[in-house]
Amino acid sequence: MLEASNINVFYGDIQALWNISLAIHGGEIVTFIGSNGAGKSTIMKTIAGLVKPKDGNIVFEGIRLDRLPAHKIVDLGISMVPEGRRLFPEMTVLENLEVGASTKAASRLRCATVNWIHELFPILKERSKQLAGTLSGGEQQMLAIGRALMAQPKLLLIDEMSLGLSPIVVERILQAIQDVNRKKKLPIALVEQDVGIALSVADRGYIIEHGRIVAEGETKVLQSDGRLMEAYLGVNLRKKVG
Repeated sequence: MLEASNINVFYGDIQALWNISLAIHGGEIVTFIGSNGAGKSTIMKTIAGLVKPKDGNIVFEGIRLDRLPAHKIVDLGISMVPEGRRLFPEMTVLENLEVGASTKAASRLRCATVNWIHELFPILKERSKQLAGTLSGGEQQMLAIGRALMAQPKLLLIDEMSLGLSPIVVERILQAIQDVNRKKKLPIALVEQDVGIALSVADRGYIIEHGRIVAEGETKVLQSDGRLMEAYLGVNLRKKVG
């Protein structure tokens, strides 16, 4: 579905990503894990077109993304839930959702999609007329995910899903994401600060260190390699997630 080959990304004179090659296949959840500043979010932004690579290419369903502006990438079916949610705080919950249906195809299905989002996150229906800026952190994250889903994406990118949220809220959102993945067969790329959560929900993972992919594979295999986890993440996942 999506393949990136030998991606190099710079912020000014500073190189952030080094020869990144990865793939996201249909129907799977892929996670990018690593320490803060490792380059995980830069990978997501590069896929979404918010950052342009200096070298390499990204192909989504046969189309080069690295040559396209971000709004064209959304039109092709890639939606992103950005770190920090980036909602419109002075607009209502419903208005924020409707903004997500920006493509022609999504606009035609707007009402049906809103109803589906309300089933996925019932609290958003209760808060429909409330200003987004007055929501709790967990409710804002649900709204950010709902807004991204309004675009009827073929690939969903979620950057820092659980940042600043309570474990109970994280579990609720995680269940919703897994439900969408299973029922809609929607592939999801996930950056998640909690390594245990990330590996427990994903099918495959990439470990990122200093802008490079240092390991990749099925999450069960990654979890079983305690030396690898401790070397790059500083945690013993065999004890944390079994």
